[in-house]
Amino acid sequence: MTAGTRGTAEDGFRGWREAAREALYGPDGFYRRPGAGPAGHFRTSVHASPLYARAVARLLGRVDEALGRPPALDFVDMAAGRGELVTGVLGALPTDVSARVRPCAVELAARPPGLDDRIVWRDEPPEGVTGMLFANEWLDNVPVDVAEVDASGTPRYVRVRADGAERLGEPVAGPDADWLDRWWPLPPEEGLRAEIGLPRDRAWTAAVGTLTRGAAVAVDYAHTAGARPPFGTLTAFREGRETAPVPDGSRDLTAHVALDACAAAPALPGARLLPQRDALRALGVAGGRPPLSLASSDPAGYVRALAAAGEAAELTAQGGLGDFGWLVQPVGVGDVLAA
Repeated sequence: MTAGTRGTAEDGFRGWREAAREALYGPDGFYRRPGAGPAGHFRTSVHASPLYARAVARLLGRVDEALGRPPALDFVDMAAGRGELVTGVLGALPTDVSARVRPCAVELAARPPGLDDRIVWRDEPPEGVTGMLFANEWLDNVPVDVAEVDASGTPRYVRVRADGAERLGEPVAGPDADWLDRWWPLPPEEGLRAEIGLPRDRAWTAAVGTLTRGAAVAVDYAHTAGARPPFGTLTAFREGRETAPVPDGSRDLTAHVALDACAAAPALPGARLLPQRDALRALGVAGGRPPLSLASSDPAGYVRALAAAGEAAELTAQGGLGDFGWLVQPVGVGDVLAA
């Protein structure tokens, strides 16, 4: 890719952050469209098995205990899609917790029909949360700029057009350059790329800042220092298939998250990073097969247990959903994932 001048509105080229924001969240953007929503284009842990929502409900129960069982317990579902997770969590909570919970779904799309009347639907998170904020595959959709090293070894912003054509713009500078230097330093080798995660750090800090006490959890495709992908991770999904990242509003645009940078951003103690397989196992999700003896004593129970074991195995699989990163940030409480 050859270097060029900064993109302008007249020539159609602009930074990836601006282009992705419009394509995802603009008036005709991917996440504002009616219909099945994200579930019609890609499969998350929420859609893979109800075991996931049950595990999140158990985690909310632990937060409840850590808070001393307050009269009102908030559960905020960030990037709620069509409300699948918050609905599953409500259905999995014990009666004594369910009676006190205040569920809130945060999503730019319109409230879907048939949602539980208890669920408050908002386009931004509430303030003063006492409970848990859970962000499942939210940060990977917070738009970021892309940097690429030019022939002279200089990282430059990548400019993109609505049809996906790219060219290089001006050198990365200011806070973006500082972020790259600290979290994703690019060797002076032409063609190497990075996604500049500063907007995600700021978004996570703001989300954590809505909590008075409790825990904030981010779950996402992730990488950490020492294992950054040399050419970045920007990609897209449409109708269940991975496809080229084109900012035309017809597809989800996503890039993996530097969760270690997000963890450091709020400057709060106790942040914990771990793979999903470890987090879910700590919450009772295991993929072991049921004993064969159950097949003869309770055939129907054996079939149900076998199906649950298969779903648990998918959620915790190495090389699959089990590799997702969990960032758990306590606010005024201890480690809610401790055994």
